[in-house]
Amino acid sequence: MRILVTGASGFIGSTLCERLRGAGHDVRPVSLRAGVPEFTNAQAVVHLAGIAHRDADAGELRRVNTELAAEAGRRAAVAGARFVFLSSVKVHGDESAAPFDERSPFAPGDAYGESKARAEETLRAVDGLDLVVLRPPLVYGPRVKANFLRLLRAVDRGVPLPLAGIENRRSLVYVGNLADAILRCAESPQARGRSFIVADGAAPSTPELCRAIGRALGRPARLFPVPRGLLELAPGARRLTRSLEVDDRVLREALGWRPPFTPEAGLAATARWYRGS
Repeated sequence: MRILVTGASGFIGSTLCERLRGAGHDVRPVSLRAGVPEFTNAQAVVHLAGIAHRDADAGELRRVNTELAAEAGRRAAVAGARFVFLSSVKVHGDESAAPFDERSPFAPGDAYGESKARAEETLRAVDGLDLVVLRPPLVYGPRVKANFLRLLRAVDRGVPLPLAGIENRRSLVYVGNLADAILRCAESPQARGRSFIVADGAAPSTPELCRAIGRALGRPARLFPVPRGLLELAPGARRLTRSLEVDDRVLREALGWRPPFTPEAGLAATARWYRGS
């Protein structure tokens, strides 16, 4: 199958292209710098290109994450290609009292989640588009950036972290597992027209994640307790103290998908990359 990949050089895209080639597909990276090209002779298009950083303004997020995705979807429909769109669990919100699943309403808590939610809605309105949507939580693995990389560094350097008393659940997905799920969505007839949440499995608490990172790095995580209310006075702390848990049973049952990597293997691969970077 000829599969075109936008955002192929990025954190997720580089792993995905390797996985697709390993499965025997003809993979063609696509640049959108000069606009969306025609997707001639493509059987599938995986759209990863987008902006994830929090300091982007709403207009830029809308232009790239919503409008560019919609145009790519229209080109895929003209070509008769399946369009696998990488959305985000953040279309459902930033926190979950109960695990999010595909039936959870859209309630984005920031401009990024809003841009992904609007992209999904726009793509579903494209006539004739064979659309599959994947909504991952936080993605980690080699080449990870932002908050996960900062947490790696803090644990590695032995920085005392005031997180021992946090009781929450934060779902994650290893980039190798996400790439495998994208492959399944591109190939499977049963995926047509569906939206799926994807994750590694059981969601760890923040202290559990810190300790697992420590084991992967060969460094003990130095945690001490501070009341959650006091911690949450710091900007952005709720991403560490509150729950964002998902239920990915629909993907597993509908497509028979199982993550090929355990969380331990994913963290070990991330630690090896970190040590060598």
